[in-house]
Amino acid sequence: MKKSTIGAMVLALLLGSFALAYGVGEASAQLSSREPRAALAHDQPTTSPSPTTPTPSPTKPAPTAKPPQATAPRPKPSSKPSSKPSSKPTPALHAGRTLLGPRTSGDRVRDLQARLKQIAWYFADVTGTYGPVTGSAVRGFQAKREIPVTGLVDQRTLDRLYAMTRTPTDDELHNIAVGSASTRTRLDARCLTGRALCIDKTSRTLRWVVDGEVRSTLAVRFGASYSPTREGVFHVGWKSANHVSKLYGSAMPFAMFFSGGQAVHYSSDFAARGYYGASHGCVNVRDYDGIRSLFNQVVLGDKVVVYWS
Repeated sequence: MKKSTIGAMVLALLLGSFALAYGVGEASAQLSSREPRAALAHDQPTTSPSPTTPTPSPTKPAPTAKPPQATAPRPKPSSKPSSKPSSKPTPALHAGRTLLGPRTSGDRVRDLQARLKQIAWYFADVTGTYGPVTGSAVRGFQAKREIPVTGLVDQRTLDRLYAMTRTPTDDELHNIAVGSASTRTRLDARCLTGRALCIDKTSRTLRWVVDGEVRSTLAVRFGASYSPTREGVFHVGWKSANHVSKLYGSAMPFAMFFSGGQAVHYSSDFAARGYYGASHGCVNVRDYDGIRSLFNQVVLGDKVVVYWS
């Protein structure tokens, strides 16, 4: 074989090997360059979508919030169950032995009626006789105080009545109104001698007494709780027929001063308002003619006795 032929064969073999190697490498390069594009094509569309105008969706009203519903608090279970009943039965009350009733009369009944009158359960005269009016007053008093209602006075009724009242005065026992121009109340012993303006805070009276004899009686009122009329034995220090108070500017006709600025005098306010008012410590008289007459009889030095009977 010729050398030229062998050389051509070797050259062809080399070219074939080179072409084969180049083809394999080109194929590998194309494969490697296509893999990421394939992956990108897998994640994104190959063509971009054309822009479209979004269609507005109908607006839905916002849901209205419901107010929270109040729930009643659950009662807490008591730690210890109560074994005692919630209320005890009230024991029945029974009337006691009758002390005063329709067949009784005298001073005890008079005292009963006067005490019932003090607390506005009895409005008739004090007679000392236990009649239907007294029985009705007793029944009303018993019903109000949850005492067995019988209209008869037992010890329970009497004890409750005594606890609510005071010992009646002689005037109350004989139907003489407090503050009237008459009184049966006993005179203080200090009034029984000489000349004295005897002033009783209990009966609200002023009695002009000369040597134990009552010459006249006047209704009076006294100072308020913050300016009380002084009590004790005094003497008339000076008189002023047309006096006007320098402290209060009020008129004090027929004033008879007995303790500092305190005096017995006429009061137009007392005449108009009665016992709804009070003085600043003086003894007010509402009878103008009566105090004028007394003013003309009293002299300086006469006693003034102020007391509770």
